[in-house]
Amino acid sequence: MDYTLREMMAIMAAREIHDGDIVFCGTGISMVAAMAAKHISAPQSIIFFETGAIDSKLEEIPMAVSDSRVMYGAASNGGLLDAFATMQNRITGDHVIGILGAAQVDKYGNLNSTCIGDYSNPRTRFSGSGGACDVASFVPRCIIFMQHEKRKFPVKVDYLTSPGYLDGPKGRENAGLMPGGPTAVITNMGVMRFDNTTKEMYLAGYYPGITPRKILDNMEFSVDISKATEVPPPTTKELNILREKCDPQRLLL
Repeated sequence: MDYTLREMMAIMAAREIHDGDIVFCGTGISMVAAMAAKHISAPQSIIFFETGAIDSKLEEIPMAVSDSRVMYGAASNGGLLDAFATMQNRITGDHVIGILGAAQVDKYGNLNSTCIGDYSNPRTRFSGSGGACDVASFVPRCIIFMQHEKRKFPVKVDYLTSPGYLDGPKGRENAGLMPGGPTAVITNMGVMRFDNTTKEMYLAGYYPGITPRKILDNMEFSVDISKATEVPPPTTKELNILREKCDPQRLLL
């Protein structure tokens, strides 16, 4: 391959973003993906950050949402309240999309970014929700980034930090959450989506050189692979934009 799997993940996420989308963007690879989408498939998309910057120029890749570069040339420089109000505003229809990462994800797209093991006596404690629970609860669509390892795809998450479809088709509705939920789980092996009826995860695509069997071997639960197809590799144009426009110093890639 003439590309890395991390580059593949960023491009797969960029392909999920369309013109008119309003992207709630965090730190790391999600920022690279959102920037790439602006240059590749969605020039009219708008990126906004938890720290309140909306539609920044992003001439250099910020290293965190608190990096002053997220404010450069922004249409609006607000604060946390403005960011979360934008996220929860359904006047925009289904155009708001969040990009999240976590330590664990289950078959219904529920996320754990709090701890591994018992909450009161964990083996590992993470930084917690931040704004992730709010994003998962309020935005109409979510993309999830995940390294594809068995321990990250448990039958049940050790702690429910951010809701996906909870326990199935009526889970969000029964919990009083707004309609929405995860649309894709993008890993370093493939792309999972969620069945419209059961809300269970299924394998939609696998990367060149990766087999569906290898993907299943790296999950604690089984998923439907009957609809899976090989994902087209990154194009030369996509890679050039990613490497030369988004992250030329390879700070995040």
